[in-house]
Amino acid sequence: MSDSPPQQPSHSPRNRPGSGQGQGQGPGPEGTQGSPGPAAPEASGLLLTGARLTDGRSVDVRLGGGRIQAVGTAGSLHAASGARVDLTGYLLLPAPAEPHSHGDTALTADSEGPVSYSPDEVQRRATEAALLQLGHGATAVRSHVRIGDVHGLGPLEAVLQARRSLRGLTDLTAVAVPRLLTGVAGADGLAMLRDAVKMGASVIGGCPDLDPDPTGFLEAVLELASEHGCPVDLHTDGDDPARLSRLAAMAGGLRPGVSIGPCGGLSRLPLDVATRAADQLAAAGVGVTCLPQGDCAALERRGLRTAPVRLLRAAGVRVAAGSGALRDAGNPVGRGDPLEAAYLLASQGGLRATEAYHSIAGAAREAMGLPEVRVEAGFPAELLAVRGDRIASVLSLAYSRIVIHRGRVVARTSAVREYCDSAVAVALDLPRQGRMEPGP
Repeated sequence: MSDSPPQQPSHSPRNRPGSGQGQGQGPGPEGTQGSPGPAAPEASGLLLTGARLTDGRSVDVRLGGGRIQAVGTAGSLHAASGARVDLTGYLLLPAPAEPHSHGDTALTADSEGPVSYSPDEVQRRATEAALLQLGHGATAVRSHVRIGDVHGLGPLEAVLQARRSLRGLTDLTAVAVPRLLTGVAGADGLAMLRDAVKMGASVIGGCPDLDPDPTGFLEAVLELASEHGCPVDLHTDGDDPARLSRLAAMAGGLRPGVSIGPCGGLSRLPLDVATRAADQLAAAGVGVTCLPQGDCAALERRGLRTAPVRLLRAAGVRVAAGSGALRDAGNPVGRGDPLEAAYLLASQGGLRATEAYHSIAGAAREAMGLPEVRVEAGFPAELLAVRGDRIASVLSLAYSRIVIHRGRVVARTSAVREYCDSAVAVALDLPRQGRMEPGP
């Protein structure tokens, strides 16, 4: 595949149809709540040739109708119609998904003065953040959105509008995150949370650690989630084993629809205490979403440590990895790159490269209630091609990427690395990104 300039999407996200209609019918599965407007475009046919798989095979992959139609040895498949993309030199993988982002606050680290939460500004930030993450490879994004306080439901409506404008490019879903749900002050928050679900928030979130009555907060969230059939995704530091035990006991009835994170506090607990908490979470079917690139601004910083992923995985907990803050107060230099999250889990978290990649792909999709993706016939055509020959190499040098959503190329990042005319460089055959003839 030539390293040509990024393919321009066929529609601008600002001009696509499907504006603010039909979001009041309540949530369905994540990414399908309400009536999102016109059906997303899907490629009529696309043939990927010469791709390398993780088992070392070179294959052709035919896509159609948003799914993988066939996988055969390189040169064996032919496209009756549609486009062809040469993936020689690329590793073809299931696309990552982003289970923990904050589109309403993204890209605000350099703001001068107070951050604007006008609907237009929030929609712009959420749209730009989702497209940046799409360029990195995430074809589905779960965005945690604060509701209440002086901004009410405005930021949520803006993110839902961004979701509608992005349909066909990426799947963006919203998590409603209230601050308080108990006591007199929490009554308004609970009413607003109910309204948020009716508006189209497909996941119920929040920060029980910040409520005066964390147990009451959990009870309110789980009751509302059960009533509306919504998954739950909560922020918690995870440093209180008694609170984790109560959560596990209360959440068992919603399994496997409960996720918590970033749970860095689990790493600060004694080993036997953390192990017991992990066993309880696993028994209840509660998943953990860790943030290897740093915490988000939703929690007070208590020491930047990643959740103990090896301990959690050993206990049988599903561990997904998210990016967290994208250049906001939580992480002013956050990249929103799932491959960086996987790199950190492999380089510092003790996971093998394949395990680390699974945390941002298979485990992340499972946490978000999305269908499994494999590079096999019949599976959704949600794919990422990265220049390289093994997962370890793409986590190390993931420069050039081609992103496929619903069977069509929606983003492409190209990099060219060149050395001067040096006999040393030629003799060593140093790895480099190639410059080839322009392709599709």
